[in-house]
Amino acid sequence: MIPRMPIAPGTHTFGPENGTLAVRTGRTGAAAKAGHDLLLHVTSWQATLEVGDDLERSSVVFDADATSLRVLEGTGGMQALGDDDKASIQETIDDEILKREGITFRSTAVNVAPDGSGIEVQGELTLVGESRPISLELAAGDGRLTAGTVLKQSEWGIKPYSTLFGALKVADEVEVSLDAALPQPV
Repeated sequence: MIPRMPIAPGTHTFGPENGTLAVRTGRTGAAAKAGHDLLLHVTSWQATLEVGDDLERSSVVFDADATSLRVLEGTGGMQALGDDDKASIQETIDDEILKREGITFRSTAVNVAPDGSGIEVQGELTLVGESRPISLELAAGDGRLTAGTVLKQSEWGIKPYSTLFGALKVADEVEVSLDAALPQPV
């Protein structure tokens, strides 16, 4: 028997209108207490999940505008982040970190757990013009599609942001998560 996904076969599109794509950063270094752990939302993105009757024909395609990351909150630190701080962080991300280059993911394999509870997606993620293989775990249930992974910036040639002569740094690993509403069955 072929395992079934809790998502109906067909083309399912996700984006900011029905989901949240979040990025969480941490901090490190001798002056880490001075910095903030950030929660950013990607405000311009689209993901397409193509679910085939034959699971081997399923695929995931994702595109995001790298200039659409917005700081929602900064926790920790010596003082709260103000609007000017958030704008400065956004400018640094755009100009120095992601360099205004698009972000893409194309799946190469989609494997569903035998009970249909989890979906492993393997593919190529492109950041700042560098493509690397990654694996994502998707879960579908309770009307939601969720996913998450941890990315190491340096694997894409990104030097994590640092200040205060390197005493305060953004951690190399950032957490990326997706939470989206599944289409209602017809």
